[in-house]
Amino acid sequence: MSGRQPASNALVAAAFALTMSSAFGQTYFIAIFAPWLKAELGLTDGGFGMLYAVATTASAAALVWGGKVADIWPVRRLGPLAILALAAVCMAMSVVSVAWMLLPILFGLRLFGQGAMGHLAITGTGRWYLRRRGRMLSIAVLGFPASEAVMPFIAVSLIASIGWRETWLAAASVLVAVSIPVVMLLLRKEPPPSAVEPFEITSGIEQRSWTRAEVVRRPEFFAVVAGIVVPSFAMTGIFFHQVHLVEVKGWTMPWFAGWFPLYAITSVATALMTGWLVDRYAARRFLPLFLMPMAMGIAVLATLRSPWAVPMFMLLGALTNGAASTLIAAVWAELFGTRHLGSIRAIAFAGQVLASALAPGLIGLLLDLAVPIETQYWGMVVYAVVSMIWLRTLLPRLDRIASEGLAPITPDGALL
Repeated sequence: MSGRQPASNALVAAAFALTMSSAFGQTYFIAIFAPWLKAELGLTDGGFGMLYAVATTASAAALVWGGKVADIWPVRRLGPLAILALAAVCMAMSVVSVAWMLLPILFGLRLFGQGAMGHLAITGTGRWYLRRRGRMLSIAVLGFPASEAVMPFIAVSLIASIGWRETWLAAASVLVAVSIPVVMLLLRKEPPPSAVEPFEITSGIEQRSWTRAEVVRRPEFFAVVAGIVVPSFAMTGIFFHQVHLVEVKGWTMPWFAGWFPLYAITSVATALMTGWLVDRYAARRFLPLFLMPMAMGIAVLATLRSPWAVPMFMLLGALTNGAASTLIAAVWAELFGTRHLGSIRAIAFAGQVLASALAPGLIGLLLDLAVPIETQYWGMVVYAVVSMIWLRTLLPRLDRIASEGLAPITPDGALL
């Protein structure tokens, strides 16, 4: 047993840099290039969506296997490697010429961008900080909305000025010239993963760190995963097919993309507030509530044709997105400890990635079958409501799991 020294704020700054650098593998960024990719490679909505779904599903499977490496190697080694790999894939995207090439490229973008960057940042932050975990996680995940606020506008501007292929080359250059040096500098004093003991002492109690084998034998773990993947499915599906949505509603892409800053700002504020609430209360308490704003936002999008449905959706969707980014990151450490957090979180995060993989392909297939986008949105609303009820029924069992991992200690540190 051992205590911890306070973690440096440079560590959470590195986590922020990693989450922001994940932008080039995120759906909202890749989807901007959909018109050019479909036109030059001869793909339909369904065809592009299925390639995206297969690639993302494969990246989720790879993350389950590779995510546990974060429990062995320090982030200061894995982070620069992931960034370099993402830069290489961005360069490959700039020269894609046939449809089959798009599959491994999308796999790399999703694995090293959406998958590895976020996994390393959140796993590291959950392990580095204890008493301030909620607040530090809320800062670490701010890289996601920060990139959402600026990257779509930058990408659209670069495409208009230098071309879509050259924009991917610019992305690779930024990753190599900026992201890698910044992450290496900020993580130069990162504590090794072995510095975290199987038991963590805080406030007169010890928290046992569950192993991955122990966690996967608990059905509650997979039950929670089934409920928290709703935003990954719904928001990915909506943003991936945003061009179709805009065309159906009679809006314009500048109007839709112009509200991403509102989405980002709201996500930031919600993430910070959620971090404070997680530190004050328990993360699991908020699981049944965080899906409600998104469900309302999707219902607005399905019902209204007014262009003002866009800011309403962005605002409500961001409330869920901002809360989820901090809440989901904290709940696994809260329930199962941090010693094996990378292994455990890899499975849960793979579930989120898998959900984000299914949405583009399924929605694209249904669009090819002439199923209206509004009808599909109502299906998402039903999914969210059922998940809220499901997560509420799980709360008593989650309380028991949390209490199983805690034991009081005497002043001399002995377990009672």
